[in-house]
Amino acid sequence: MTVVERMGDWLVGRTSRRSFLARSTMIATAASIAPADFLLRPGTAYAFVCQCASSSCSCNQACCDGYTQFCCTIDGGVNACPPGSFAGGWWKADGSVYCAGARYYIDCMGECHGCSCPGGFPFCGCDGLTCECANGDCNNRHVGCTEFRYGQCNTQIACSGRILCRVVSCTPPWLLDPSCSTVSQVDESTANHYAPCQDGPTSFGPPPAPAPPAVVGMAPTATGNGYWIVDAAGVVSTFGDAASLGDLSGKVLNKPIAGMAATPTGQGYWLVAADGGIFEFGDATFQGSTGNVQLNQPIVGLAADPATGGYWLVASDGGIFDFATPFDGSTGNVRLNRPIVGMAARRTGDGYWLVASDGGIFEFGDAPFLGSTGNVALNQPVVGMAATPTGQGYWLVASDGGIFEFGDAPFLGSTGNVALNQPVVGMAATPTGQGYWLVAADGGIFNFGDASFHGSPA
Repeated sequence: MTVVERMGDWLVGRTSRRSFLARSTMIATAASIAPADFLLRPGTAYAFVCQCASSSCSCNQACCDGYTQFCCTIDGGVNACPPGSFAGGWWKADGSVYCAGARYYIDCMGECHGCSCPGGFPFCGCDGLTCECANGDCNNRHVGCTEFRYGQCNTQIACSGRILCRVVSCTPPWLLDPSCSTVSQVDESTANHYAPCQDGPTSFGPPPAPAPPAVVGMAPTATGNGYWIVDAAGVVSTFGDAASLGDLSGKVLNKPIAGMAATPTGQGYWLVAADGGIFEFGDATFQGSTGNVQLNQPIVGLAADPATGGYWLVASDGGIFDFATPFDGSTGNVRLNRPIVGMAARRTGDGYWLVASDGGIFEFGDAPFLGSTGNVALNQPVVGMAATPTGQGYWLVASDGGIFEFGDAPFLGSTGNVALNQPVVGMAATPTGQGYWLVAADGGIFNFGDASFHGSPA
């Protein structure tokens, strides 16, 4: 097996399947540019071949991150394939805060002008595109740079140019363009890529009615007889004995809300945004935030420390930010197979667990390792976890509502075999540890064990 093939096998389990990390050209380029460096210092091939579309850009700017810019950025706000391009294929990302369900991305391919593709090669050299940063701005992703095609749309066009730009929608591509098939490709890392222009009309007709902000989390009251549910816009819904303590209705957020946690008394809660901005309500006190910090990766959740009244924030790379609570470790400098999607703290405040989307568990402090699904072939990715009150068990939940129990956490039921309207986005356990709720992106609630149903915004 060649060095390139070995590197390709190594990368497949650690990277997205998008074009810039495909096991062929980029890895071969990395091997030719810095073979010794790459082999001696494990990392992604992309880290060694950061090729910016402009010499004035640096590798930490969007123009160099390998992804293509939204079409609306370069086409006057129109979320469409511009003239001279066509829909060539699509992929999706689950768990986006911008859609109540999957979010879909359509690659707009450049058209060939006056030439053909040689020898059956699918790409031509006469697409008329220029590889550059969108609008000449390093803070925009590039356009016209990537030769790659998933190929589920306009299959009658076998020869195309590079990817000009991409269209984003909450509506499945085959409903927007009849030429697109339902064959799916997935890249979860793109779920929350954003441009302010993305909600404009599409070239496939009037824009679909905007979906309500997706629900992103829930928190139970101290009694277990109620719960709060929060969506990406920071709107909080109350059920059972959960008091209405305020929310962010009508506020303009820098970044969407990513999660919530209740105070130990159950008389307050914190909301956390993807940039680590903290919003406190009731008896929840502000202890600090990362709202003004340049993060490597977005915040995906928080957990309250019952011992101190503080809280931890966790980013998708497993970076931990502690406020009025002890720091017990993180995976911020660890090469992860899959991104971190949530965390749970022991009620004693002496440790916490992080969980990745493949169900890999990382334990810190006195939190014990009790098992994981890191080596299990999952039907759907893990999206969250909850701990038992003893600190000797935890549940993991997948986006289809599948439950995986470890330690003294009992299995009480799941939605793994139920056809859901929207994917599950999180869970919460009752104070007894003998029940749990699952919450879906549309606010649907599924209750098991001694967890009572008190209503939902679905």
